[in-house]
Parts: sequence; C-alpha cells; structure tokens
Amino acid sequence: MNPSSNFFLLNDIHSPADVRKLPKDLLKPLAEELREFLTQSVSISGGHFSAGLGTVELTVALHYVFNTPSDQLVWDVGHQAYPHKILTGRKDKMTTIRSQGGICAFPNRSESEYDAFGVGHSSTSISAALGMAIASSLQGQDKQMVAIIGDGSITGGMAFEAMNHAGAIDANLLVILNDNDMSISPNVGAMNNYLSKILSSRLYSSMREESKKALSKMPTVWELAKRTEEHIKGMVIPGTLFEELGFNYIGPIDGHDLDVLVETLENLKHISGPRFLHIVTKKGKGYAPAEKDPLAYHGVPAFDPSKECLPKSTPSPHPTYTEVFGNWLCDMAQQDERLLGITPAMREGSGLVKFSQRFPSRYFDVAIAEQHAVTLAAGQACQGAKPVVAIYSTFLQRGYDQLIHDVALQDLDVLFALDRAGLVGPDGPTHAGSFDYSFLACIPNMVIMAPADENECRRMLTTGFLYKGPASVRYPRGKGPGSVVETELNTLEIGKAEIRFTGKRIAILAWGSMVTPGLEVGKQLNATVVNMRFVKPLDEAMILQLAKTHEIFVTLEENVLSGGAGSAINLFLQKQRILMPVLNIGLPDAFIEQGTREQLLTQCGLDIQGIFDQIETFCA
Repeated sequence: MNPSSNFFLLNDIHSPADVRKLPKDLLKPLAEELREFLTQSVSISGGHFSAGLGTVELTVALHYVFNTPSDQLVWDVGHQAYPHKILTGRKDKMTTIRSQGGICAFPNRSESEYDAFGVGHSSTSISAALGMAIASSLQGQDKQMVAIIGDGSITGGMAFEAMNHAGAIDANLLVILNDNDMSISPNVGAMNNYLSKILSSRLYSSMREESKKALSKMPTVWELAKRTEEHIKGMVIPGTLFEELGFNYIGPIDGHDLDVLVETLENLKHISGPRFLHIVTKKGKGYAPAEKDPLAYHGVPAFDPSKECLPKSTPSPHPTYTEVFGNWLCDMAQQDERLLGITPAMREGSGLVKFSQRFPSRYFDVAIAEQHAVTLAAGQACQGAKPVVAIYSTFLQRGYDQLIHDVALQDLDVLFALDRAGLVGPDGPTHAGSFDYSFLACIPNMVIMAPADENECRRMLTTGFLYKGPASVRYPRGKGPGSVVETELNTLEIGKAEIRFTGKRIAILAWGSMVTPGLEVGKQLNATVVNMRFVKPLDEAMILQLAKTHEIFVTLEENVLSGGAGSAINLFLQKQRILMPVLNIGLPDAFIEQGTREQLLTQCGLDIQGIFDQIETFCA
C-alpha cells in the first residue's frame, strides 16, 4: 500500500537538486504537499511523526539553500528527519520505515549519501558537524556543515562541550536550534524576524567586523561599543549565552515561515565562523490531533489520519515490564521515604508518570544528561538516600564512566532499572540493549539480575533496592510470559538460581527473557532448565551440582556472547578445571537492524525453533 500519488510538485522531487530548481514561490506549496505525504505515509507504516511535522519548512529551506550532499546536514537524534528522507530519494520507501528490510528509523550513512552522520542518541550533532568542518577545512574543501538540534537535545552536556570548542577555534559551522517548546506572538515574531534578517545580512556582518578592527585600536571606545552591542542584543534576543560561547547568534525566528527561513539561511551561508540560528516551530504542525497532543503523536502505530485519535490497543490483563517497574516504584516509595526516582528525560518511556505525580519532591528528571543522572544518584546515595535510576539499557552506555568511577568504585547504594534490554525491534541497533550483561559484569561490586517473568521482576527490584551497594535489574521491552504479580514487596536470595524443569544429559542455563523459550526447548529435549536469575554473582553451587549430573551445558541469553553471561559460565568452569562441552547461545557479534522483536529473535536464532536447532546440531 502506498500513499496517494496525487502530489503535483512532490512527485517530481527525486533529490534535493530538484528542490533547488523550483522558483521560490513554489516552496510553500511543496511544503504543504510534503506535510500531507508525511501524514499519509506514517499513517501506513507507523513511526516518529509529530517531530517531523514541525520541521517540514526547515527541511525544504535547508535543501533549497545548501548544496546537499556536498554541504552536509547532521540531524540530532533523527526523530525529525522523515521529511529529509522523503526529499532525498526515499519517498517511495517511506512505508517500509522501521520494518525488517525497510529503511532505517534514523539517518544512516550506509542508506544515503544525504545522511551525513548516523544518529539515534541525542546531543551528538554539533560535535559531529564540528569534526566534519575541521576535517573539511584541513583538506581545503569549501563545504557548509549544519547541525540541526532540538531543544531537548541541547540540554545534553555534550552539545555545550562541542559549542565551547567550536567558538574557541572559530570553526565554520552553523548550528540550528529547533525550539518547539515555546510560541512567538505575532508582534514579537515579526520583530524577531526583522531583526534576524538584519543581523544575518552581509551588510551588518561586514560592518560589525570592520568596526571591531577599527575600534580595537582604541581600547576604551572598543570596550564601550562591545558592551553596548551585547546589552542591546541581550534585551531583544535571548542569545547572550551563545554569543559568549563565540557564536554569532541569530533569532529566534518563525520556523514555519519559509520566506524568512530561506532569506536568513542564504545570509548565514555567506558568513564564516560559528553561527547559531534559533528557530521556533510547533511540534505536530499542520495535523490538528498532533498539534493538540504532540507527545502522544511522537511515535505512533499505523492510524487513520481522518480520525481525531490514535487506535487504542486491546487491553491486556498482564502489565508490561515497564508498568511492573512503575507500580513497584510507587509501592516502594510509599514504604521507604529514602527512595528517590531519577530519569534522563524518559518519564513516559520508563514508567515514571505515576511516581512523578504522587511523589513530585522525590522525582528528578535531569533532561538528556545520562552522565549527570548517574553521578547525581551517587551524590544522593552519599547522604543516605536510596536512588533508583530508570534508564534504557542503550542509554546507560552514555554514563559508563560515572557508573564505574562514581557509583561502583565507592560501592554506593544505587539501583539501575534497565528497560529495553535486548532487542527492541523497529528502532534498530541504536536503541538495542545488546551489551549490558557484558559491560556490567566486568565491574566490581555490581549485582546483575534478569527476571524470567513479571513477578520475578518485582522481586528483583525489591532485592536490588534493599541490597547494600550498586545493583541492576534488566528487562525487555513489552510484556513477559504473563505471570501474576504479587502485591507484596518480597525479595530473592542474592546469587541463587532455580531449576524450572528437571531432565537428563543436557542442562540449559537461561537468563531473563530466554527462560520461557528455553523451558519449551528443554521439555522437548528432556533437558534440565535453570532460571539463572543472576548474571553476577553466579550460583556457583548450582553450576557445580549440574556439572556432576549432566554431560552438556547450554547457556542462553539475549545479550552479545562476548563477555556475556555464558562467558561467565565458561570462565567459572575453567577455574574449576571442569572439562565439559558448552554451547553458548546469544546475540551474534553484529549490529542487528530493525524489524519486529519477534522477527529479530528468529533472525538471531533465539526463538524456540532456533534454539532447538542449535542444540540438536551441537549435540549431534
């Protein structure tokens, strides 16, 4: 199924070069068609939606003004890059986005020459574009490097580190802040648009630079002029911070006014050095339901664009792992006043909405700042608090040094609730939690748990919270096998596994999400199946017992094999000088592209049939 082909202008756009051939008066109709096409295509495929609606005019203006792909655009995170994909030759593939074999959810260098940098995590665009600008300059190339960053992503410290560096070396870089969390009234907007045209014009830039040269020879006058300029600009535009970082600040301007965007970008194109353009857009622009509730329309399933609401999912009697965590957090907070909840801008995704409402003084959203989130928790723990850091597995990678140096080294009481562990599906490799067993298991003092079902998840969270030291509980996206979740706050014995099925000859040692398929395979093979529960510490007594009564070990995990849970078993057997065949089954040494979670598990041989076949082949 394809979106309607009734697009007078868009049907003739096969690359940005076609956009640049259009007269200016056709850019607005093109933007209208682009927004309509985006709505139709995402309604079929699902995916990120409201962010792209807000960047339609900006995308058209960027490809019209800059000579892409020679001039290069770096989109931060990439949620807002769907219009960019449509204009850069991928229009006919948009309904395949985020599906197996289809185009990627985010910009990807291997997918298109117009995707200058692969993204998915936030706050990377300015650093990447700055690196490109430096390398391009050293090679004598005359290219424009543009970083487009959202108001959420610029809260990440990495963005300010990059701007501090860019200003210090006077790099030829344009940063565009897409600010969709504020509005400009008509009067203020008109004034800002006018000022921005003036401030970005060649005449103003030339006069400014020539005045600096002349006045710098008269120190007293120069200092007065400098202070006067900053004072006047500080009164009318909120750019003092960026000016202090060495950027020529322009804005804010209306990010939906194509005429102003094009004229401002054309002016900025001819100014050298670090430039900062502040635009204001409306997330969900042009589609009324998304404008009304941009958060709900940030990432959407397939929907009917003629209706005012998204399709409702069928209610399930079983909670997702995220819901299990959210409920546990409130219950534990009610019982223990020391509990504090921390999230790096993932309140909804990590299940902290109810907690933030019930315990607002104990809830801390630190914005997109994973490093700060981890060290903040360490500081809280130093004063007797019991912080819980709710974070996606893939995002904890960004706070790894803090995890080692600030938490584990000091053996502090911090619990990490790792959501989206293992394969996540449509968002692809940038969001997969494929490595946390490996990067956590090598850290001293860590306790690492993986629940086999929803109730065990609740017990592990309680266990980790009450443990004296750093602990983690990692759980997958979505639902588990559907176990009944108890209301009590019970614990598990640290480092104790459980036998789920007793068989002969083969012992299947499974962790977390792999216990359920492992159990099915074990019953078919009459093999013993163990829910290992703990990656660290291992139940060494259980392993020794099984080694005496079984001929073959099979380890089963939804993590890369290198350094994972199976590797820990191998190392323990080696230390004990136990020689027996061991089959390690887990994620391959590769980045797994997008698809449904079920498709990807099958692709990696981690579904029931895949596990069965691997064991049979090994035993044969």
